[in-house]
Amino acid sequence: MNNSVTNTARLLGAGLRALLVLTLVTGVIYPLVVTGIAQALFHNKANGSEIRADGKVVGSSLIGQSYNLPLKKGQETPDADLKWFQGRPANGLGANSVNTQYKLILSGATNLSADSKVLIRQVEDAKAAVVKDNSVPGYTIKPSQVPADAVTSSGSGLDPNISPDYAELQVHRIAAKNGLSVSTVETLVKDHTEGRTLGFMGDPRVNVLELDLALKDLAAKH
Repeated sequence: MNNSVTNTARLLGAGLRALLVLTLVTGVIYPLVVTGIAQALFHNKANGSEIRADGKVVGSSLIGQSYNLPLKKGQETPDADLKWFQGRPANGLGANSVNTQYKLILSGATNLSADSKVLIRQVEDAKAAVVKDNSVPGYTIKPSQVPADAVTSSGSGLDPNISPDYAELQVHRIAAKNGLSVSTVETLVKDHTEGRTLGFMGDPRVNVLELDLALKDLAAKH
């Protein structure tokens, strides 16, 4: 009987020591090492790929933002603030209904099929809006000029980038709204156009937040 109790106590003691060691190694040491390496070698990515302006965080290079005017009385959907470059439509899975303090779009695709009447209507309405918003005196946009990313959301619904074609389509409107020359805005877009990753992966792209921050600085100088 005494031997049985002794063996049980030893097993419990060994199990407790193993638990403490594993907790220390996997719950404390390993996370600290990984966090330290990430902060030392990949500081920006480890902290969410933050973008800063005027000494504060204004967003992430990985998540798209909306550039809208304040809601008017009776409006359910705000109008786009047309002095800024606009990103892709954010047609994700719907509005955030859990933490209503934040007006978020949930990440995810709409799952609408190519022949969905809802999707077709969304695309048609978006194309009409792009044509109307970006046509300025002396420069008229044709429906055939509107690229796909201007009227469709990405798989996540939160794509921070647009194609160079969509950025260039907005140049004349941006120039007119901000009192800049077309050539100046074209240069701005060119300077913020990224090529394919490693030269062959993905497509050329323009980060809208970074572009609008540069536009803000440029407009302030004129």
